[in-house]
Parts: sequence; C-alpha cells; structure tokens
Amino acid sequence: MKNVQPRDFVETREGLILAVVDGQIEQDRVLGFLRYRRGGGQPIKLQTDQANTWLAAHHSDLLFDSARLAARLHGVPVERIARHYRPRERAAELMVTPTRDALEAKAQRCLDLFRQGGIPLASLGITGSLLIGAQHPASDLDFVIYDRDDFHRAREVVQAAIGAGALAELGPKEWREAYERRGCELSFDEYLWHERRKHNKGLCDGTKFDITLVADRPETPDGPVQKRGRISLTAEVTDAREAFDFPARYRLADPEIGEVLSFSHTYAGQALAGEWVEISGLLEETGDGGRRIIVGSTREAPGEFIKVRRAFAMDD
Repeated sequence: MKNVQPRDFVETREGLILAVVDGQIEQDRVLGFLRYRRGGGQPIKLQTDQANTWLAAHHSDLLFDSARLAARLHGVPVERIARHYRPRERAAELMVTPTRDALEAKAQRCLDLFRQGGIPLASLGITGSLLIGAQHPASDLDFVIYDRDDFHRAREVVQAAIGAGALAELGPKEWREAYERRGCELSFDEYLWHERRKHNKGLCDGTKFDITLVADRPETPDGPVQKRGRISLTAEVTDAREAFDFPARYRLADPEIGEVLSFSHTYAGQALAGEWVEISGLLEETGDGGRRIIVGSTREAPGEFIKVRRAFAMDD
C-alpha cells in the first residue's frame, strides 16, 4: 500500500475501521488504532481501552508491538485492507456533491471559508466520523491541512472568522467538554490557557471543529528504540517549527535530551520557541544514541504532559 498518511482511515474485510497514526508500513502492516467496528448498521465507535479489550478477545492478531516505535498499537496486514479512506478525497467530494445532512453542510461552509482565505482545496481534508460516513447530529468536524504554511494560514482564517462572527469561539461548556474528553494531566485552567492561543478550533453554527496538520516529512527510520523509563524535565524550547506536526516535535536546549515528541493532540502547538516548558514522559534512546522524551504514548497519556512555565511565556 502506498501513500498512507496519519489521519487516513483503513477498513478491514471484517469491518474494522482504524485511524492511521504513522505513514510508514512496518512488517507489511499499516499502523493505527481501532476506532470503529461495523455491527450490522451504523459503525460502533470505540474508545482506546474498549478497542484494546475487544481486539484482545476477538482479533488479538491485530495487537502489534512496533519495534521501530517501541510501542504497542494496532497493525493491519496490508492484504487484509478492503478500503482506504483519504481525507483529501472526502473534502473534494463534499465540495462538488449535494450535502446529505446538516453536518455535511457545515463542513462545506468551513471548507469554503478556508478556500476564501487562500488555502487550496488540495491542502484540505476531513477526517473522523464524516470521513467514513459514521456522522450523527452531535458529531464534531475534524479538518486536516496538508501543508505547514497552509496550516498556519488556516489558523489565521479561524482567528479572523471568529473576530468577524462567521465562526464562534468555544464557550465555557464546550471548553469543559473538550477538557473532560481529553482526560489530560493539566488542570482545566492550564488546559484552557494553552488551547486558547492555538487558534485551531472553534464552533461552526454550533458544531465544534478543529484543524490538524499532516506535514510531509522525509522518512528517516530511527531503527529500534529503547524505553528508559519515566522522566521529568524543565527546559527551554529552541525550535517549535514542527509543534503542530504529528507527532509534534520541540527541540530543547538541554545537554543530554535533544527533543520531545508528542503523539497526543493535546500537546500539539503547546509551546513557542524561547519558552520554558515542564515535561513529563518516557525517556527514549534511539539507535544512534540520541535521547528524547515521548509524551502521549496513549491517547489519555496518564502522568505525561508538556506545559509552559507561564512566567516565561512569549505572548504574556
């Protein structure tokens, strides 16, 4: 299988639908997490713990220990994939076909706003439930931007549209719901302070949306990595150009640990260059002897976080 990217979905012949988390094929498997399974009608959504339990009972062969990532996730053999859902194709389809429900109409309106803001349709995608046709009236809108410059332009579009009233900022209820859904290690006040300056989410006619970046990176496999246990560190961020990537990357001014990677969307765009951050995660050593911290080894990432020491924040 070629050109698989994070935020794509793949479906097996058995009706298991996984969200792709890594663009590299490992041992002829696509790496991701089970998010839905077909149960005779509308796909059934599964949380991470539910998915792990269900796979252990019914398809334990899909529980995969990645030597390259030193992590357990879900891996589907390429030959068992029946369908590949691509966010770009879904966005393009929405722009040329009649909308079938209110959520599709809202998605189309947001895509129009991004295009009017100078973002080409080729850089736009939509993932999540709307990608696979599993949406319902309470679903969120999950947009993907495929170019780093276009992503930051999209953040500007969101900020301007909120200022003009075309979109709305999340209110107290929506922020609280987002926080509780994430289940992160930050206090609510800490979470809110970090999130409000990212300009990557809002409301479109009452429906929550967010934008995420999938940027092309050269494939530079590290080879097998070794986990060295939990670690906490306070360090200055020297480079945050890949802060919204997946995984998010922050270069650090530390003599022993060169960077922190976050696989949790909660900590994407969390810090700016020049800010000091407190980090708690897993220390990892790469094949070339480099050392880095991994945050977000699971979606909920218990005990793991990145947060700015606000006394040193660049925008305060």
